[in-house]
Amino acid sequence: MNAAPSARRLATPRRSMTPRHLALAAALALGPFFATGAQAQSLVQLYEAARGFDAPYLAARSQYDASLAQAAQARAGLLPQAGLGAAANWARRDISNSSAFDGNSNNQSATLSASQPLYRPVNKLTNDQAELSTDIARARLVQAEQDLIVRTSQAYFDVLAAQDTLAFVQAQKTAVAEQLAAAKRNFEVGTTTITDSREAQAQYDLVLAREIAAANDLRVKQLALDQLVGRSAVSPRPLAAPVALPDLQPADPQAWVNRTAETHPAILQATRNLDIAQLETRKAEAGHKPTLDLVGQYQVAKGPSTTLPVAGNVRSNTASVGVQFNLPLFAGFAVQNRVKETLALEDKARSDLDAARRNVDLATRSAYLGVVSGQGQVKALEAAEASSQSALDANRLGYQVGVRINIDVLNAQSQLFQTKRDLAQARYNVLLGNLRLRQASGALLPEDLLPIDALLVK
Repeated sequence: MNAAPSARRLATPRRSMTPRHLALAAALALGPFFATGAQAQSLVQLYEAARGFDAPYLAARSQYDASLAQAAQARAGLLPQAGLGAAANWARRDISNSSAFDGNSNNQSATLSASQPLYRPVNKLTNDQAELSTDIARARLVQAEQDLIVRTSQAYFDVLAAQDTLAFVQAQKTAVAEQLAAAKRNFEVGTTTITDSREAQAQYDLVLAREIAAANDLRVKQLALDQLVGRSAVSPRPLAAPVALPDLQPADPQAWVNRTAETHPAILQATRNLDIAQLETRKAEAGHKPTLDLVGQYQVAKGPSTTLPVAGNVRSNTASVGVQFNLPLFAGFAVQNRVKETLALEDKARSDLDAARRNVDLATRSAYLGVVSGQGQVKALEAAEASSQSALDANRLGYQVGVRINIDVLNAQSQLFQTKRDLAQARYNVLLGNLRLRQASGALLPEDLLPIDALLVK
Protein backbone atom coordinates (compact mmCIF):
# COMPACT_ATOMS: atom_id res chain seq x y z
CA MET A 1 0.00 0.00 0.00
CA ASN A 2 1.35 3.38 -0.96
CA ALA A 3 1.57 5.56 2.12
CA ALA A 4 2.79 8.72 0.42
CA PRO A 5 0.11 10.09 -1.93
CA SER A 6 -0.45 13.78 -1.65
CA ALA A 7 -3.11 15.16 0.66
CA ARG A 8 -4.81 16.92 -2.22
CA ARG A 9 -5.23 13.74 -4.25
CA LEU A 10 -6.72 11.96 -1.27
CA ALA A 11 -9.16 14.66 -0.31
CA THR A 12 -10.25 16.09 -3.65
CA PRO A 13 -10.71 14.89 -7.21
CA ARG A 14 -7.51 15.00 -9.15
CA ARG A 15 -7.13 18.07 -11.35
CA SER A 16 -4.65 18.68 -14.15
CA MET A 17 -2.52 21.82 -14.28
CA THR A 18 -4.55 24.62 -15.84
CA PRO A 19 -3.95 28.35 -16.35
CA ARG A 20 -5.85 28.87 -13.08
CA HIS A 21 -3.30 26.68 -11.28
CA LEU A 22 -0.44 28.65 -12.79
CA ALA A 23 -2.10 31.96 -11.95
CA LEU A 24 -2.59 30.85 -8.36
CA ALA A 25 1.04 29.80 -8.08
CA ALA A 26 2.15 33.16 -9.39
CA ALA A 27 -0.20 35.02 -7.06
CA LEU A 28 1.02 33.08 -4.04
CA ALA A 29 4.63 33.61 -5.02
CA LEU A 30 4.20 37.35 -5.51
CA GLY A 31 1.71 37.77 -2.67
CA PRO A 32 4.24 38.58 0.09
CA PHE A 33 5.95 41.10 -2.22
CA PHE A 34 2.76 43.03 -3.00
CA ALA A 35 1.37 42.71 0.52
CA THR A 36 4.30 44.65 1.95
CA GLY A 37 3.36 47.71 -0.06
CA ALA A 38 0.92 50.41 0.84
CA GLN A 39 -1.84 49.28 -1.51
CA ALA A 40 -4.71 47.04 -0.53
CA GLN A 41 -4.26 43.27 -0.47
CA SER A 42 -6.26 40.67 -2.35
CA LEU A 43 -7.90 37.65 -0.80
CA VAL A 44 -5.27 35.26 -2.20
CA GLN A 45 -2.44 37.34 -0.74
CA LEU A 46 -4.03 37.45 2.70
CA TYR A 47 -4.75 33.72 2.60
CA GLU A 48 -1.10 32.99 1.87
CA ALA A 49 -0.11 35.24 4.78
CA ALA A 50 -2.54 33.37 7.04
CA ARG A 51 -1.00 30.02 6.03
CA GLY A 52 2.28 31.09 7.56
CA PHE A 53 0.85 32.66 10.70
CA ASP A 54 -2.48 31.15 11.73
CA ALA A 55 -1.91 29.13 14.91
CA PRO A 56 -4.67 26.50 14.38
CA TYR A 57 -3.42 25.74 10.87
CA LEU A 58 0.22 25.55 11.94
CA ALA A 59 -0.79 23.27 14.82
CA ALA A 60 -2.65 21.02 12.37
CA ARG A 61 0.40 20.86 10.11
CA SER A 62 2.64 19.95 13.05
CA GLN A 63 0.14 17.30 14.10
CA TYR A 64 0.24 15.94 10.56
CA ASP A 65 4.04 15.63 10.68
CA ALA A 66 3.81 13.96 14.09
CA SER A 67 1.18 11.52 12.81
CA LEU A 68 3.41 10.50 9.90
CA ALA A 69 6.33 9.90 12.25
CA GLN A 70 4.11 7.93 14.60
CA ALA A 71 2.84 5.76 11.75
CA ALA A 72 6.37 5.06 10.59
CA GLN A 73 7.20 3.64 14.01
CA ALA A 74 4.96 0.64 13.33
CA ARG A 75 7.32 -0.53 10.57
CA ALA A 76 9.96 -1.23 13.20
CA GLY A 77 8.11 -4.45 14.05
CA LEU A 78 9.00 -5.85 10.63
CA LEU A 79 12.66 -4.80 10.56
CA PRO A 80 15.74 -6.37 12.18
CA GLN A 81 16.59 -5.51 15.77
CA ALA A 82 20.17 -5.39 17.07
CA GLY A 83 21.66 -4.71 20.45
CA LEU A 84 25.05 -4.52 22.12
CA GLY A 85 25.56 -5.42 25.76
CA ALA A 86 28.62 -5.41 28.03
CA ALA A 87 29.21 -6.54 31.58
CA ALA A 88 32.09 -6.48 34.08
CA ASN A 89 32.20 -7.76 37.65
CA TRP A 90 34.72 -8.32 40.42
CA ALA A 91 34.55 -11.15 42.95
CA ARG A 92 36.50 -12.06 46.11
CA ARG A 93 36.61 -15.72 47.01
CA ASP A 94 37.54 -16.78 50.54
CA ILE A 95 37.10 -20.47 51.46
CA SER A 96 37.59 -21.43 55.09
CA ASN A 97 40.20 -24.08 55.97
CA SER A 98 41.63 -23.81 52.47
CA SER A 99 43.68 -21.06 51.01
CA ALA A 100 44.45 -22.78 47.74
CA PHE A 101 41.33 -21.43 46.05
CA ASP A 102 41.24 -18.06 47.76
CA GLY A 103 41.72 -14.93 45.62
CA ASN A 104 40.13 -12.27 43.46
CA SER A 105 38.53 -12.74 40.06
CA ASN A 106 37.49 -10.34 37.33
CA ASN A 107 35.03 -11.14 34.54
CA GLN A 108 34.28 -9.08 31.43
CA SER A 109 31.96 -9.86 28.55
CA ALA A 110 30.50 -8.17 25.47
CA THR A 111 27.50 -9.53 23.57
CA LEU A 112 26.14 -8.54 20.18
CA SER A 113 22.65 -9.89 19.51
CA ALA A 114 20.28 -9.50 16.59
CA SER A 115 16.89 -10.81 15.54
CA GLN A 116 14.71 -10.69 12.43
CA PRO A 117 10.97 -11.45 12.57
CA LEU A 118 10.12 -14.20 10.11
CA TYR A 119 6.46 -14.71 10.91
CA ARG A 120 4.67 -12.21 13.16
CA PRO A 121 1.15 -11.59 11.81
CA VAL A 122 0.34 -9.01 14.49
CA ASN A 123 3.32 -6.87 13.50
CA LYS A 124 2.33 -7.03 9.82
CA LEU A 125 -1.25 -5.98 10.59
CA THR A 126 -0.02 -3.16 12.84
CA ASN A 127 2.08 -1.82 9.97
CA ASP A 128 -0.93 -1.99 7.64
CA GLN A 129 -2.94 0.02 10.18
CA ALA A 130 -0.19 2.61 10.36
CA GLU A 131 -0.24 3.08 6.59
CA LEU A 132 -4.00 3.65 6.73
CA SER A 133 -3.55 6.15 9.55
CA THR A 134 -1.39 8.32 7.27
CA ASP A 135 -4.45 8.80 5.05
CA ILE A 136 -6.36 9.99 8.10
CA ALA A 137 -3.57 12.43 8.96
CA ARG A 138 -3.63 13.87 5.45
CA ALA A 139 -7.41 14.21 5.49
CA ARG A 140 -7.22 16.14 8.76
CA LEU A 141 -4.64 18.49 7.29
CA VAL A 142 -6.85 19.07 4.25
CA GLN A 143 -9.75 19.88 6.58
CA ALA A 144 -7.57 22.39 8.40
CA GLU A 145 -6.58 23.98 5.09
CA GLN A 146 -10.19 24.23 3.96
CA ASP A 147 -11.19 25.71 7.31
CA LEU A 148 -8.44 28.32 6.97
CA ILE A 149 -9.68 29.28 3.50
CA VAL A 150 -13.19 29.84 4.82
CA ARG A 151 -12.05 31.65 7.97
CA THR A 152 -9.80 33.97 5.97
CA SER A 153 -12.57 34.71 3.48
CA GLN A 154 -15.05 35.30 6.30
CA ALA A 155 -12.72 37.75 8.04
CA TYR A 156 -11.95 39.44 4.71
CA PHE A 157 -15.60 40.04 3.85
CA ASP A 158 -16.45 40.96 7.44
CA VAL A 159 -14.09 43.92 7.09
CA LEU A 160 -15.55 44.88 3.72
CA ALA A 161 -19.08 44.65 5.10
CA ALA A 162 -18.14 46.78 8.10
CA GLN A 163 -16.54 49.35 5.79
CA ASP A 164 -19.70 49.42 3.65
CA THR A 165 -21.90 49.82 6.69
CA LEU A 166 -19.84 52.74 7.97
CA ALA A 167 -19.77 54.36 4.52
CA PHE A 168 -23.55 54.03 4.13
CA VAL A 169 -24.18 55.41 7.61
CA GLN A 170 -21.91 58.37 6.91
CA ALA A 171 -23.65 58.98 3.60
CA GLN A 172 -27.00 58.81 5.38
CA LYS A 173 -25.73 61.26 7.99
CA THR A 174 -24.78 63.70 5.25
CA ALA A 175 -28.20 63.33 3.63
CA VAL A 176 -30.02 63.76 6.96
CA ALA A 177 -27.87 66.79 7.79
CA GLU A 178 -28.90 68.39 4.49
CA GLN A 179 -32.53 67.57 5.20
CA LEU A 180 -32.18 69.05 8.71
CA ALA A 181 -30.71 72.24 7.31
CA ALA A 182 -33.52 72.48 4.77
CA ALA A 183 -36.15 71.94 7.48
CA LYS A 184 -34.64 74.70 9.58
CA ARG A 185 -34.58 77.11 6.65
CA ASN A 186 -38.17 76.32 5.76
CA PHE A 187 -39.22 76.83 9.37
CA GLU A 188 -37.47 80.19 9.49
CA VAL A 189 -39.33 81.40 6.41
CA GLY A 190 -42.55 79.95 7.75
CA THR A 191 -43.25 77.31 5.11
CA THR A 192 -43.03 74.35 7.55
CA THR A 193 -43.64 73.69 11.20
CA ILE A 194 -41.13 73.03 13.96
CA THR A 195 -42.08 69.36 13.75
CA ASP A 196 -40.06 68.88 10.57
CA SER A 197 -36.93 70.26 12.24
CA ARG A 198 -37.35 68.11 15.32
CA GLU A 199 -37.97 64.97 13.26
CA ALA A 200 -34.84 65.67 11.22
CA GLN A 201 -32.84 66.35 14.39
CA ALA A 202 -34.02 63.10 15.95
CA GLN A 203 -33.08 61.20 12.79
CA TYR A 204 -29.68 62.91 12.72
CA ASP A 205 -28.97 61.98 16.34
CA LEU A 206 -29.95 58.37 15.63
CA VAL A 207 -27.61 58.23 12.63
CA LEU A 208 -24.76 59.58 14.79
CA ALA A 209 -25.28 56.70 17.22
CA ARG A 210 -25.25 54.25 14.33
CA GLU A 211 -22.04 55.79 13.02
CA ILE A 212 -20.29 55.27 16.38
CA ALA A 213 -21.42 51.65 16.49
CA ALA A 214 -20.39 51.05 12.85
CA ALA A 215 -16.95 52.57 13.42
CA ASN A 216 -16.38 50.37 16.46
CA ASP A 217 -17.56 47.27 14.60
CA LEU A 218 -15.11 48.07 11.79
CA ARG A 219 -12.22 48.32 14.28
CA VAL A 220 -13.14 44.94 15.79
CA LYS A 221 -13.41 43.26 12.37
CA GLN A 222 -10.11 44.85 11.33
CA LEU A 223 -8.36 43.52 14.42
CA ALA A 224 -9.71 40.02 13.75
CA LEU A 225 -8.36 40.06 10.18
CA ASP A 226 -5.00 41.47 11.29
CA GLN A 227 -4.66 38.76 13.91
CA LEU A 228 -5.53 36.03 11.42
CA VAL A 229 -2.92 37.04 8.84
CA GLY A 230 -0.28 38.30 11.28
CA ARG A 231 -0.10 41.83 9.91
CA SER A 232 -1.28 45.25 11.04
CA ALA A 233 -3.56 47.69 9.25
CA VAL A 234 -4.52 45.20 6.55
CA SER A 235 -6.56 46.82 3.79
CA PRO A 236 -8.65 44.33 1.78
CA ARG A 237 -9.61 45.18 -1.76
CA PRO A 238 -13.34 45.83 -2.24
CA LEU A 239 -15.52 44.37 -4.98
CA ALA A 240 -15.27 46.18 -8.27
CA ALA A 241 -18.40 47.89 -9.59
CA PRO A 242 -20.55 46.78 -11.25
CA VAL A 243 -20.58 43.51 -9.30
CA ALA A 244 -21.18 40.43 -11.44
CA LEU A 245 -21.41 37.38 -9.21
CA PRO A 246 -20.42 34.07 -10.83
CA ASP A 247 -23.11 31.53 -11.60
CA LEU A 248 -23.33 28.39 -9.52
CA GLN A 249 -21.86 25.47 -11.45
CA PRO A 250 -23.06 22.78 -11.51
CA ALA A 251 -26.60 24.00 -10.82
CA ASP A 252 -27.73 20.67 -9.39
CA PRO A 253 -27.45 19.67 -5.71
CA GLN A 254 -27.07 15.99 -6.56
CA ALA A 255 -24.01 16.78 -8.68
CA TRP A 256 -22.42 18.46 -5.66
CA VAL A 257 -23.32 15.50 -3.44
CA ASN A 258 -21.79 13.09 -5.94
CA ARG A 259 -18.53 15.02 -5.73
CA THR A 260 -18.07 13.85 -2.15
CA ALA A 261 -17.89 10.13 -3.00
CA GLU A 262 -14.96 8.74 -1.04
CA THR A 263 -12.73 11.79 -1.43
CA HIS A 264 -14.37 13.99 1.21
CA PRO A 265 -11.97 14.34 4.17
CA ALA A 266 -14.64 13.35 6.71
CA ILE A 267 -15.77 10.32 4.68
CA LEU A 268 -12.17 9.34 4.01
CA GLN A 269 -11.37 9.41 7.72
CA ALA A 270 -14.42 7.31 8.57
CA THR A 271 -13.58 4.84 5.80
CA ARG A 272 -10.01 4.44 7.01
CA ASN A 273 -11.20 4.06 10.60
CA LEU A 274 -13.40 1.18 9.46
CA ASP A 275 -10.47 -0.42 7.62
CA ILE A 276 -8.32 -0.04 10.74
CA ALA A 277 -11.06 -1.57 12.90
CA GLN A 278 -11.28 -4.58 10.57
CA LEU A 279 -7.53 -5.04 10.79
CA GLU A 280 -7.79 -4.80 14.57
CA THR A 281 -10.16 -7.75 14.51
CA ARG A 282 -7.65 -9.73 12.48
CA LYS A 283 -4.95 -8.77 14.99
CA ALA A 284 -7.10 -10.07 17.83
CA GLU A 285 -7.69 -13.35 15.97
CA ALA A 286 -3.91 -13.62 15.41
CA GLY A 287 -3.45 -13.96 19.17
CA HIS A 288 -3.70 -17.75 18.69
CA LYS A 289 -1.07 -17.85 15.96
CA PRO A 290 2.60 -18.75 16.47
CA THR A 291 5.58 -16.48 15.92
CA LEU A 292 8.92 -17.31 14.34
CA ASP A 293 12.10 -15.23 14.61
CA LEU A 294 15.63 -15.58 13.31
CA VAL A 295 18.02 -14.87 16.17
CA GLY A 296 21.80 -14.62 16.34
CA GLN A 297 24.37 -13.79 19.00
CA TYR A 298 28.09 -13.28 19.27
CA GLN A 299 29.77 -13.05 22.70
CA VAL A 300 33.31 -12.31 23.79
CA ALA A 301 34.05 -13.14 27.43
CA LYS A 302 37.17 -12.95 29.61
CA GLY A 303 37.52 -14.38 33.08
CA PRO A 304 39.26 -16.96 35.30
CA SER A 305 39.17 -20.54 34.18
CA THR A 306 36.82 -22.84 36.02
CA THR A 307 38.44 -25.97 34.62
CA LEU A 308 41.64 -27.41 36.00
CA PRO A 309 44.52 -27.65 35.21
CA VAL A 310 44.07 -24.37 33.21
CA ALA A 311 45.04 -21.47 35.42
CA GLY A 312 44.57 -17.73 35.11
CA ASN A 313 42.23 -15.76 32.90
CA VAL A 314 41.00 -17.15 29.62
CA ARG A 315 39.12 -15.54 26.73
CA SER A 316 36.23 -17.25 24.99
CA ASN A 317 34.37 -16.35 21.78
CA THR A 318 30.89 -17.79 21.29
CA ALA A 319 28.69 -17.41 18.20
CA SER A 320 25.21 -18.78 17.70
CA VAL A 321 22.42 -18.49 15.13
CA GLY A 322 19.03 -20.14 14.98
CA VAL A 323 15.28 -19.74 14.91
CA GLN A 324 12.96 -19.12 17.80
CA PHE A 325 9.41 -20.49 17.76
CA ASN A 326 6.61 -19.52 20.14
CA LEU A 327 3.05 -20.85 20.21
CA PRO A 328 0.51 -19.50 22.71
CA LEU A 329 -1.59 -22.31 24.12
CA PHE A 330 -4.00 -20.68 26.57
CA ALA A 331 -4.38 -17.06 27.67
CA GLY A 332 -7.37 -17.27 29.97
CA PHE A 333 -9.91 -16.53 27.20
CA ALA A 334 -8.29 -13.12 26.67
CA VAL A 335 -8.05 -13.64 22.90
CA GLN A 336 -11.69 -14.67 22.50
CA ASN A 337 -12.93 -11.67 24.47
CA ARG A 338 -10.62 -9.36 22.58
CA VAL A 339 -12.16 -10.58 19.31
CA LYS A 340 -15.65 -9.82 20.65
CA GLU A 341 -14.51 -6.32 21.58
CA THR A 342 -13.00 -5.58 18.17
CA LEU A 343 -16.08 -6.87 16.37
CA ALA A 344 -18.22 -4.44 18.34
CA LEU A 345 -15.80 -1.61 17.55
CA GLU A 346 -15.92 -2.61 13.90
CA ASP A 347 -19.71 -2.21 13.93
CA LYS A 348 -19.28 1.19 15.57
CA ALA A 349 -16.83 2.29 12.86
CA ARG A 350 -19.29 1.14 10.20
CA SER A 351 -22.06 3.18 11.81
CA ASP A 352 -19.73 6.18 12.05
CA LEU A 353 -19.07 5.89 8.31
CA ASP A 354 -22.81 5.86 7.57
CA ALA A 355 -23.25 8.92 9.80
CA ALA A 356 -20.39 10.74 8.07
CA ARG A 357 -21.92 10.13 4.65
CA ARG A 358 -25.33 11.36 5.80
CA ASN A 359 -23.86 14.45 7.47
CA VAL A 360 -21.87 15.33 4.35
CA ASP A 361 -24.95 14.83 2.19
CA LEU A 362 -27.04 17.09 4.45
CA ALA A 363 -24.34 19.75 4.75
CA THR A 364 -23.78 19.83 0.99
CA ARG A 365 -27.48 20.13 0.16
CA SER A 366 -27.96 22.80 2.84
CA ALA A 367 -24.98 24.78 1.54
CA TYR A 368 -26.32 24.51 -2.01
CA LEU A 369 -29.73 25.82 -0.98
CA GLY A 370 -28.00 28.62 0.92
CA VAL A 371 -26.18 29.77 -2.22
CA VAL A 372 -29.33 29.57 -4.35
CA SER A 373 -31.26 31.53 -1.72
CA GLY A 374 -28.47 34.10 -1.50
CA GLN A 375 -28.49 34.61 -5.27
CA GLY A 376 -32.23 35.18 -5.14
CA GLN A 377 -31.80 37.71 -2.35
CA VAL A 378 -29.18 39.60 -4.35
CA LYS A 379 -31.53 39.91 -7.33
CA ALA A 380 -34.41 40.99 -5.09
CA LEU A 381 -32.29 43.56 -3.27
CA GLU A 382 -30.95 44.95 -6.55
CA ALA A 383 -34.54 45.57 -7.60
CA ALA A 384 -35.32 46.97 -4.15
CA GLU A 385 -32.37 49.35 -4.42
CA ALA A 386 -33.67 50.78 -7.67
CA SER A 387 -37.19 51.06 -6.22
CA SER A 388 -35.91 52.72 -3.03
CA GLN A 389 -33.95 55.26 -5.06
CA SER A 390 -37.05 56.07 -7.11
CA ALA A 391 -39.11 56.37 -3.93
CA LEU A 392 -36.56 58.75 -2.40
CA ASP A 393 -36.52 60.93 -5.51
CA ALA A 394 -40.32 61.04 -5.54
CA ASN A 395 -40.50 61.96 -1.85
CA ARG A 396 -37.93 64.73 -2.29
CA LEU A 397 -39.90 66.18 -5.16
CA GLY A 398 -43.13 65.85 -3.21
CA TYR A 399 -41.54 67.59 -0.23
CA GLN A 400 -40.44 70.47 -2.42
CA VAL A 401 -43.93 70.99 -3.84
CA GLY A 402 -45.58 70.49 -0.45
CA VAL A 403 -47.36 67.16 -0.91
CA ARG A 404 -44.89 65.25 1.30
CA ILE A 405 -43.60 65.99 4.76
CA ASN A 406 -40.06 65.81 6.05
CA ILE A 407 -40.46 62.46 7.79
CA ASP A 408 -41.40 60.87 4.47
CA VAL A 409 -38.09 61.95 2.96
CA LEU A 410 -36.16 60.78 6.04
CA ASN A 411 -37.82 57.37 5.96
CA ALA A 412 -37.12 57.02 2.25
CA GLN A 413 -33.46 57.87 2.84
CA SER A 414 -33.20 55.37 5.67
CA GLN A 415 -34.81 52.66 3.54
CA LEU A 416 -32.43 53.31 0.64
CA PHE A 417 -29.26 53.10 2.74
CA GLN A 418 -30.55 50.03 4.58
CA THR A 419 -31.20 48.35 1.23
CA LYS A 420 -27.72 49.25 -0.02
CA ARG A 421 -26.15 47.77 3.10
CA ASP A 422 -28.24 44.58 2.85
CA LEU A 423 -27.36 44.22 -0.82
CA ALA A 424 -23.62 44.49 -0.15
CA GLN A 425 -23.89 41.94 2.67
CA ALA A 426 -25.93 39.58 0.47
CA ARG A 427 -23.23 39.67 -2.22
CA TYR A 428 -20.55 38.80 0.31
CA ASN A 429 -22.74 35.99 1.63
CA VAL A 430 -23.08 34.51 -1.86
CA LEU A 431 -19.31 34.50 -2.38
CA LEU A 432 -18.79 32.93 1.04
CA GLY A 433 -21.61 30.50 0.39
CA ASN A 434 -19.84 29.25 -2.74
CA LEU A 435 -16.72 28.53 -0.69
CA ARG A 436 -18.75 26.84 2.05
CA LEU A 437 -20.50 24.71 -0.56
CA ARG A 438 -17.16 23.53 -1.89
CA GLN A 439 -16.00 22.89 1.65
CA ALA A 440 -19.16 20.90 2.42
CA SER A 441 -18.58 18.78 -0.69
CA GLY A 442 -14.92 18.30 0.23
CA ALA A 443 -13.68 19.95 -2.99
CA LEU A 444 -12.45 23.31 -1.67
CA LEU A 445 -8.96 24.25 -2.88
CA PRO A 446 -6.89 27.44 -2.57
CA GLU A 447 -7.31 28.00 -6.32
CA ASP A 448 -11.03 28.51 -5.72
CA LEU A 449 -10.13 31.95 -4.37
CA LEU A 450 -9.00 33.07 -7.83
CA PRO A 451 -12.54 33.74 -9.21
CA ILE A 452 -13.22 35.92 -6.15
CA ASP A 453 -9.96 37.80 -6.64
CA ALA A 454 -11.05 38.50 -10.22
CA LEU A 455 -14.07 40.40 -8.85
CA LEU A 456 -11.97 42.73 -6.66
CA VAL A 457 -10.69 46.18 -7.49
CA LYS A 458 -7.31 45.88 -9.21
